[in-house]
Amino acid sequence: MEFSDILYDVRNGVAWITINRPDKMNAFRGQTCDELIRALNKAGYDKAVGAIVLAGAGERAFCTGGDQSAHEGNYDGRGTIGLPMEELHTAIRDVPKPVIARVQGFAIGGGNVLCTICDLTICSEKAQFGQVGPKMGSVDPGYGTAFLARVVGEKKAREMWYMCRRYSGAEAVAMGLANVCVPHDQLDAEVQKWGEELCERSPTAIAIAKRSFNMDTAHQAGIAGMGMYALKLYYDTEESREGVRALKEKRKPEFRKHAK
Repeated sequence: MEFSDILYDVRNGVAWITINRPDKMNAFRGQTCDELIRALNKAGYDKAVGAIVLAGAGERAFCTGGDQSAHEGNYDGRGTIGLPMEELHTAIRDVPKPVIARVQGFAIGGGNVLCTICDLTICSEKAQFGQVGPKMGSVDPGYGTAFLARVVGEKKAREMWYMCRRYSGAEAVAMGLANVCVPHDQLDAEVQKWGEELCERSPTAIAIAKRSFNMDTAHQAGIAGMGMYALKLYYDTEESREGVRALKEKRKPEFRKHAK
């Protein structure tokens, strides 16, 4: 199985799936999402794998969401908005193995959503979490909003989305978005340690527990699917396009001029 946007490696029973686009702050395009889905399913149903790590290459970013250079009213891949986000999010939730987000830097926008959905999140003291959608002419109308409220609480989730602020690794732990924050040079060792410890547990018991944890939020997959159609319509507006233009022109967006 060949990959170009990701790296795939199994270390002592722990599958590391790494977004390998450091020059793009590990932002994902259509191809990246497709490869992540394939890799998650490969690791998820490999009996030799007991845990999965989702990571980003380089030092700067775990993932910064959708690649804006591939976004002109629609992204460059398949799916409702040109990215198969519903499938990617579902793959993380459905594989019968725990998925650990390893966050060494920025986990912003869609990257923050990935952390929210992963079973566990382990971050470095250099990590920065946050949302940017309302600053960029975008939003995640599925797991990124409703499920985030389940993880960090309703008020904090609204703050993160409305205000678009940044949060440190320690703050992420305090709000329940991350499990532990460690010194930067200890991150990989800590992630591998957690992964190997998971490999010692009953895989069937963990698979059942994961399904059980996900059961009462399974309806959010339907909400996400409907929300993506609404997002596609939003991306076709001048209000949304203003966010992309402003980013490219390095200026503040003027959304209210285009709101209807």
